[in-house]
Amino acid sequence: MLESWIFWALLAALMQSVRTAGQKYLTDHISALGATLVRYLFGLPFAVAYLLLLVHRSDGSLPDLNDTFILSVLLAGILQIIATILLIRLFTFRNFAVGSTYVRSEIMLTAIIGAVFFAEAVSLLGWLAIAVIFAGLIVISSGRVSSGRVSSGRVSSGRVSPGRTSLGGKGKLEGLWNRSAAYGLGAGAMFALTSLLIRQASLSLGIQDAMLSAAITLAFMISMQTVITFFWVLKQNAAEIVTIMHQWRPSLFVGITSVVGSAGWFTAFTLERAAYVKTLGQVEFLITLTIAVLYFKEIPSKPELTGMLLIVVGVIVLLLSV
Repeated sequence: MLESWIFWALLAALMQSVRTAGQKYLTDHISALGATLVRYLFGLPFAVAYLLLLVHRSDGSLPDLNDTFILSVLLAGILQIIATILLIRLFTFRNFAVGSTYVRSEIMLTAIIGAVFFAEAVSLLGWLAIAVIFAGLIVISSGRVSSGRVSSGRVSSGRVSPGRTSLGGKGKLEGLWNRSAAYGLGAGAMFALTSLLIRQASLSLGIQDAMLSAAITLAFMISMQTVITFFWVLKQNAAEIVTIMHQWRPSLFVGITSVVGSAGWFTAFTLERAAYVKTLGQVEFLITLTIAVLYFKEIPSKPELTGMLLIVVGVIVLLLSV
């Protein structure tokens, strides 16, 4: 039988793939900070509604919020805001491929940081699965760069989806380390810490209902992030608030899909180690590439096929390890 955390992780990965178009569209009209605000502002009502629904389903009471919960959510929320801005900024870089490759270090960083600082033990088979999937992501990235097709990227709870954009016809990495790489690695590290802190916050509530625990964490975190980013945008460029409201349709789409995806991630984190959840979430690449083949009639390159095969093998090994 399919374990609950697997269902929630797959749902989150699917929602992030669906959200790609809306998020990318918004970056053509508003700043990186404005696009970050959209995710929280338009997602907040749905996060609150989801929490109220679960509270109504249960005994109608909420647990007390302890210091560990508040501190973990606060740190996770701030780190996710910064990581999301860094990721959106990568859209503007000509050498986006370098940055997006470094972002994929997130799954490895989640496992390492979790094992060292959060006492999240990963089995030997689990490490093997993480390494194989990480290798598959790198192979896909290198294949896109060498063929002149690189990821156009996307923002979400934190990851980059494959798309198709040229690198000015050069199709080459402009050095292994540059500003794009720094942004990508920084975003990956912050997203890794965010995942671990979300799990820590949700578990600190000490309740058996994983969905309710995750919903409380999600609603609290998005509320805090909405306030921070709203006043940040207001201070940086108040006129952008009007632009965001004019783009309410794609913003609403991003908000809804963000909350559904986040609910999936948060619930999966509550049920299983963050490293395993984030690793399984990489099936998003398979979803996006499949859509590209079936809908856009694109023919995957040999490196892309090899990378996809490695991801499939890694997922199988991961599922065998839990």
